Amino acid sequence: MSEDKRIQLNVRIANETSKKLDEIVEYYQQNTKLGRIYKGDVLTDIIEKSYDVMKKQQNANKKF
Repeated sequence: MSEDKRIQLNVRIANETSKKLDEIVEYYQQNTKLGRIYKGDVLTDIIEKSYDVMKKQQNANKKF
């Protein structure tokens, strides 16, 4: 994850979504050896992985 330039996002999410994010953060915390894991780190990881999947799908669709 790039640490050079960061912005703050202020978003409203459903309470249930927030609880799910808390569970995901806890999962990351238990299954990584990186030290303290923050919600922003988890969201960044999820977004980057989703972006990679999207790009692969776009490239696969271009081949047909």
